[in-house]
Amino acid sequence: MTDFFISLGMDAGWAMFVANLCGILLIALPLMLAVAMIIYADRKIWAAMALRRGPNVVGPFGLLQSFADGLKVFLQETIIPSAANKGIFLLAPIITFTVALLAWAVVPFDAGVVLANINVGVLYILAISSLGVYGITMAGWASNS
Repeated sequence: MTDFFISLGMDAGWAMFVANLCGILLIALPLMLAVAMIIYADRKIWAAMALRRGPNVVGPFGLLQSFADGLKVFLQETIIPSAANKGIFLLAPIITFTVALLAWAVVPFDAGVVLANINVGVLYILAISSLGVYGITMAGWASNS
């Protein structure tokens, strides 16, 4: 893919960066879309158990409800405790989310389709998944509670 971007007139460094970014997006976006649809199925099942209709307002059959919920979360006002360390408090959820996505870097999706082909992939997954707790700890520590 790097050769394609070089043929468009990009510098080799930028072409490699854009090719890597495209590879990351080709893996991350379907995963996040799958999570949204799994949440939709989960909400439908819980609604059926409670004898309700479930999410049916946003989009056809409520399929866009997860995206509406995500948009609502991003547009809400961020409430920061008065005694909090603002920088660390805002950085904590970013770290937690980033660490969760980094764990997918060594998972092979097809023959030759992997972001990072390392020999210690299982050890990497175990190590990187243990780092998610640091974002939660940072949020608690920064809030001074």
